[in-house]
Amino acid sequence: MLSMDRRSFVRNSMLSAAALAQSISHLTALAEQVAQTRDSNGMLYRTLGKTGERVSVIGLGGYHIGKPSLSEEDSIALTRKAIDGGINFMDNCWDYNGGVSEIRMGKALRDGYRQRVFLMTKIDGRTKAAAAQQIDESLRRLQTDHVDLMQLHEVIRLEDPDRAFAAGGAIEALTEARQAGKIRFIGFTGHKDPYVHLRMLEMARKHDFHFDTVQMPLNVMDAHFRSFAHDVLPVLVREGIAPLGMKAFGDHFILDSGTVQPMECLHYCLNLPISVQITGIDSDAILQQALTAASTFRPLSQQQVASILDKTRVAAANGQYELYKTTNHFDGTAHRPSVLG
Repeated sequence: MLSMDRRSFVRNSMLSAAALAQSISHLTALAEQVAQTRDSNGMLYRTLGKTGERVSVIGLGGYHIGKPSLSEEDSIALTRKAIDGGINFMDNCWDYNGGVSEIRMGKALRDGYRQRVFLMTKIDGRTKAAAAQQIDESLRRLQTDHVDLMQLHEVIRLEDPDRAFAAGGAIEALTEARQAGKIRFIGFTGHKDPYVHLRMLEMARKHDFHFDTVQMPLNVMDAHFRSFAHDVLPVLVREGIAPLGMKAFGDHFILDSGTVQPMECLHYCLNLPISVQITGIDSDAILQQALTAASTFRPLSQQQVASILDKTRVAAANGQYELYKTTNHFDGTAHRPSVLG
């Protein structure tokens, strides 16, 4: 059982050199235990926690396919091209682009494509009523009678775990939806602070509830500042919960730092003991970059990881390039609190 001693989190956000070295060593050892297979197209596949599902190490981010700058026709074509290239993990959310992302993905998954993917979406509702309504709306938009994974989105506040597991909370709606065959697996996401994730996991234990997946930011700067890789990832591996990474580039901000290249960012993420790294794809060039990252990935040595992290150490010190941790820039539920219910 994980001790939730708050004092362990009241420490310098920047990991000491000794702690970082120890973390690298531990995560490298965990990564070596991850079973994976490579398809003829070069895509890597890993097992999704205890579910037994085989998923691509690259996941298609749902937000980007609904961006106004991308036409619906191009979005559908890009999604199908990603699937044809071996990406079978589809990410989405009830609130992405006002529902446009789910609508476009639903259209893209027609003509037999739905049967070729592991489909995930997320909901924001914290009450049972709000969550149940959003689940049904997502299914309609995605044109499917079930999704493979439904996650509670943006668990970013200290009270979110309490609300989710309260009587009449979102977990009741998710559990009933699973019993009804609307969803197969349940997870949660968040991007603010590892402590909130650990509170959510502790709350689940108290209610004898097992999450199948947990999604969190994992990238070359997270390792230094309020680190999900350091504090949460080992817990998930130990408990058989599939880790889903996101924000490999922190939108564009990590690349804006000028410290690392895109392929270094992706290879660092794929070297972690995760099931999937979800990344935004909104053009053929970015899709090819993601496919190349998977096909060229080989396990990194501890020295290679340390070299990448040394490049980002100074820039990452105060979280200025991880705006999802330090500002409300990425907090959709903060901008629209009514969606929480």
